[in-house]
Amino acid sequence: MNRQEIDSLLRLSLPELVAMANKIRQDCVGSTIELCSIMNAKSGSCAQNCKFCAQSSHHATDVSTYPLKKREEMLDAARRAKEIGAHRFDIVTSGNTLSEDEIKIIADAVSEITKKVGIKMCASLGKMSEGNLKLLKEAGLGRYHHNIETSQRYFPNIVTTHTFQDRVTTIKAAKKSGLEVCSGGIIGLGETMEDRIDMALCLKDLDVDSVPLNILVAIKGTPMESQAKLSCQEAIKTFAIFRIILKDKIIKIAAGRESVLKDFQALAFMAGANGMLIGGYLTIKGRMPEEDLKLVEEVKRLWQG
Repeated sequence: MNRQEIDSLLRLSLPELVAMANKIRQDCVGSTIELCSIMNAKSGSCAQNCKFCAQSSHHATDVSTYPLKKREEMLDAARRAKEIGAHRFDIVTSGNTLSEDEIKIIADAVSEITKKVGIKMCASLGKMSEGNLKLLKEAGLGRYHHNIETSQRYFPNIVTTHTFQDRVTTIKAAKKSGLEVCSGGIIGLGETMEDRIDMALCLKDLDVDSVPLNILVAIKGTPMESQAKLSCQEAIKTFAIFRIILKDKIIKIAAGRESVLKDFQALAFMAGANGMLIGGYLTIKGRMPEEDLKLVEEVKRLWQG
């Protein structure tokens, strides 16, 4: 599908887009829904100036700040993730890079979780060298998460302390090290639909495996605190276009789904999503896991017709 054909999708009605995306989801990825749970293993005090993020030291938010948690705490969090029905567990840290000592602690935790808990392991640790990514892979890491956030054109509007290319470099290093890659971003930052299409096309070119789509939650104290909330219709349209472009990739609904999609979360799955974060987000509470598991069953019934 060329760019002209993709742009023509914007002229379709929402029901037409949803039907097209759902057919592609059915044909290319089937009816499996991947559930992930994340742990904020190191919070706040980040030197990066991402305008949407509560953990940036550039913004006056009331986010909790703490250093890297201990291996035992990561192990306990992984057990809880498995108990609530997650298929994957993601260790997430604030900051652009970690020290060698911190990477070693996380590698040890990944190894122990893999052996004792038996849940698929992911990590989101910022900028990372190929050598350290290989170390994590040898410890049992299966997938590395590193969002591109938005289009290359719009990226400087949301962060200036690192570049879009910095993120692409880490994604390529992760793929070169033999890891799967999870990379997506945030919609509702003030970008256009064309920016979202560019973002999807970039992720397709990078051949990432999983694409989490967050919907901006405007956090008090950040430069985005007064950003207008994205409409449910616009969010659903975006999910559909991502599925049409990315075809056989995992597309996950993440933060913001509760406040924007509200009672229409199942519609995101009819529009092509086949994954979801459960158990809360980095600095924002999510729904109770039981509610999300009920949603999964509801979606599967809808898919079966």
